[in-house]
Amino acid sequence: MSITITLIGGPTALIEIDGFRLLTDPTFDAPGFYQLPHVKLQKLDGPAMTVDAIGEVDAVLLSHDQHSDNLDNAGRDFLARAKRVLTTEAGAKRLGAPAEGFAPWATTELQGKNGRSIKVTATPARHGPAGIEPLAGDVIGFVLSSDHQPPVYVSGDTVWFDGVAEVARRFKCGLVLPFAGAAQTRGPFHLTMDTNDTIETARAFPEALIIPLHTDGWAHFRQSAQDLRVSFDALGFGKRLRLLEPGVATAIDQ
Repeated sequence: MSITITLIGGPTALIEIDGFRLLTDPTFDAPGFYQLPHVKLQKLDGPAMTVDAIGEVDAVLLSHDQHSDNLDNAGRDFLARAKRVLTTEAGAKRLGAPAEGFAPWATTELQGKNGRSIKVTATPARHGPAGIEPLAGDVIGFVLSSDHQPPVYVSGDTVWFDGVAEVARRFKCGLVLPFAGAAQTRGPFHLTMDTNDTIETARAFPEALIIPLHTDGWAHFRQSAQDLRVSFDALGFGKRLRLLEPGVATAIDQ
């Protein structure tokens, strides 16, 4: 069975799986600036699809709400369109309904009109090096499990750490969507996966196809999708990396 993924920009992608339509971290603003408490972010590229073109979604998989490169102004407005919004416990308190909060390893099910269901498991994420939590706040990722295909892992904003390794121990994923880009805002350290982290993640999930998100479109991303292409090709497993063209629905066979 195939999954269709459409990259919209930055961390935002539409995942169509088993009759469900799921959207990761909504960002739909035009290019511009965002003043956060400790940093100013610049968005360089607008979305490859409009909100109206996306249409109805069954759920938003929101890794966290506190940073504009994962939930911008138009993205916040989009949350009201979703049947469900799955995010961190702290984020759900800030956002209010319809957001639902989940701690790592908590689960829920999405029920479809076709009688099928998808189990969603919240997974650990760490938005930078050890000790960053009081500054960066809570983040989660997601594993999507069904009876019809291998699990899909959406990492959310995280670096490689033992929490990601534990996801690999618990789930034999066929598809992994790491949030890469080597985001850097507070100092000479990364807040999301760089090329090394993404390679470690690919090694931890040896049977998975790797489709990176969160690689382009913002000024604080220090590495691009093409940096991942060069790195994976240099190590001899470039066939496991799939880069998506923004706005193009891409069928992924599993």
